[in-house]
Amino acid sequence: MNMIIERVRQHFSDSIQTKINTADSLLEVIGMAGKKVAQCLLDGHKIMSCGNGGSACDALHFSGEMLNRFKHERPSLPAIALAADISTLTSIANDYHYNEVFAKQLRALGQAGDLLLAISTSGNSDNVINAIKSAHDRNINVIALTGHDGGKIAEILTGDDIEIRVPAVDTARIQETHLLVIHCICDIVDFQLFDHGEL
Repeated sequence: MNMIIERVRQHFSDSIQTKINTADSLLEVIGMAGKKVAQCLLDGHKIMSCGNGGSACDALHFSGEMLNRFKHERPSLPAIALAADISTLTSIANDYHYNEVFAKQLRALGQAGDLLLAISTSGNSDNVINAIKSAHDRNINVIALTGHDGGKIAEILTGDDIEIRVPAVDTARIQETHLLVIHCICDIVDFQLFDHGEL
């Protein structure tokens, strides 16, 4: 039993350390991303989000916080999780290719001035990369949540995009930290748009 407890303790310790490392290096970048999301909403635009697996869950989590609320009562905010519609996802994957499941939706739903929250722990997810390329084609800026070395996503971002690259290699640690980053962005939106100052 002691070995099991030590494994659990190590997971907690590693997760905490990853978050500390991220805070030490990325606080300003996270703040910039939150302000960019808030400004996008103030300008009357929407946020679209995408990712695979656990990152798809993070994309859904973000849109849920926007459409419902984060911590305080406030009006609903426009957000679309591109991983949410299973009929659309499977039809695009079946008729075209899985690499197009987000890009094809973005080309239909995205408008200049919107934002794309693109989530990939490796930075190498082809369908997320294609979504970013489609976003750029439609004058949509990108906030990318990545990890490790940023992967291919880091190479295609432009000067108007923001990358929040968690300094870790382990997928679980990156995902845990991505969720905290998402909560920070939600808090910044509430603070900037609705003056909810309490933590």
